Amino acid sequence: METESLSQPSAINPKRKGGAAKGNKNAQKHGVTVLKNALKELKRHDLQKVMQPWRKDLIRDLGGDVSTKQDAIISLAIKTKVLLDTVDAWLFQQESLINKRKKSLIPAAKDRQIFADALARYMSMLGLQRKTKLTSLSEILSKDDGKPESAPADGNGEAG
Repeated sequence: METESLSQPSAINPKRKGGAAKGNKNAQKHGVTVLKNALKELKRHDLQKVMQPWRKDLIRDLGGDVSTKQDAIISLAIKTKVLLDTVDAWLFQQESLINKRKKSLIPAAKDRQIFADALARYMSMLGLQRKTKLTSLSEILSKDDGKPESAPADGNGEAG
C-alpha cells in the first residue's frame, strides 16, 4: 500500500504529477529556450515592421542605389541587429550576468558580444561614411528651370 502512494499524484496538489515546485529554475542551464520563446512571440511581419525603417535608412546612407552584394550585407546586418536587440532585452531582464557557481559571465553575454562584433563588421563592410545620391545633369537642369537665377550686381560675386 505504501508503494502505491508514492506513484500517486501529489496529495497537496492533485493536478501536479510531482517533480520540482512550480517556478523552479533548476533545469534552466542557459537562456536559449527563453530566447527562442521570445523570438517566437515576435511574429514575422512584426520583425519586418521593425527592420524596414532601418533597412531604408541604411540604403539612404549608402546613396540610394545599392549593389546586390551590399543588399546581401544589409540583410545580414538587419538579422544580426534583431538578434542582438533580442539578446540585449533578455540580458537586461536577468538578475545577474554572472554565473556565481562558475564565477564567469553567463554564455548569453558572451554570445551577445559575438552578435555585436558581427554587426560592426557588416557596418564596416558597407562603409562608415554617408554617401550622397548622385543626381544626373538632367535632374539638376530640371530643378533650375523653374527658379530665376539671382546674379550679383557687379559681376565679381558682390552685390551693389
